[in-house]
Amino acid sequence: MAAVTAPKQDRSRATRQRLLEAAVSCLAEHGWAGSTVSVVAERAGVSRGAAQHHFPTREDLFTAAVEYVAEERSQALRALPSDDREAAVAALVDLYTGPLFRAALHLWVAATGEDQLRARVTELEARVGRESHRIAVEVLGADETRPGVRETVQGLLDMARGLGLATLLTDDRARRERVVSQWARLVNEALK
Repeated sequence: MAAVTAPKQDRSRATRQRLLEAAVSCLAEHGWAGSTVSVVAERAGVSRGAAQHHFPTREDLFTAAVEYVAEERSQALRALPSDDREAAVAALVDLYTGPLFRAALHLWVAATGEDQLRARVTELEARVGRESHRIAVEVLGADETRPGVRETVQGLLDMARGLGLATLLTDDRARRERVVSQWARLVNEALK
């Protein structure tokens, strides 16, 4: 009996993962208004019923999707070597200039007008924000017991978020690379 259950559980996990990845892609590409459970199910290659089995509501699907991808990115960041601060700064900025940030931003904007979604997104953003800060401290090898270090790390994350917002409208990669390089020098100096 266990042999029959394992493949079904594996298929269920695989379906869930495809739905989460498709949800983030849809949200990043089409925004909240264009991202429905049906659209996500189609992109994931599953029926709407299968999608609703895993995620009973649209809010469940999209908040779980953003959380899932945030966790995936967190794991990747934790794997960075802590001896290369410039690479760490660039990787942290990449968190805010890619599809995850674009998807999260659409979710945040939608939450401003939908009470049911607002509470969930506010809680999710607080949790992801704390985790991002914790990971930044880790990968930068920062000692937050020193005066100004916590603020330096938070300033870096705030700057990265600003670059992410700017990237939504134009892709000024050359400028962003110069800004990131300068911030890496500033962070390196502040964390000596």
